[in-house]
Amino acid sequence: MVKYSQEPDNQTKSCKARGSDLRVHFKNTRETAHAIRKLPLIKAKRYLEDVIAHKQAIPFTRFCRGVGRTAQAKNRHSNGQGRWPAKSAQFVLDLLKNAESNAELILSEKEEPVKKEPETQLAAKSKKSAA
Repeated sequence: MVKYSQEPDNQTKSCKARGSDLRVHFKNTRETAHAIRKLPLIKAKRYLEDVIAHKQAIPFTRFCRGVGRTAQAKNRHSNGQGRWPAKSAQFVLDLLKNAESNAELILSEKEEPVKKEPETQLAAKSKKSAA
């Protein structure tokens, strides 16, 4: 059994998905997860597909030092700093699809799944060989 950092309020109407030690940049993934926070599942998936296709940008709010400005980021956040982290968006999109598959077993067809609290944490450091 895996341990999650946060348990949902209603266990019968919630589903979870988790990825461990993913080989992606933490800061990009944090901003990607923050951008889709509290979006319905269909809109979040469409948004991430647009990020991969460079049609919409992920606004960078916390880890934004050295990030350039783009007009696409101004649509979602006021500072205008944004990027298109394709690898992080692909990993988060795969997690959303996994959560959607888990939700099909639990939720009825009438209910719209919503991603409420995405969370990212640093992965374990990989050891370097002394060769």
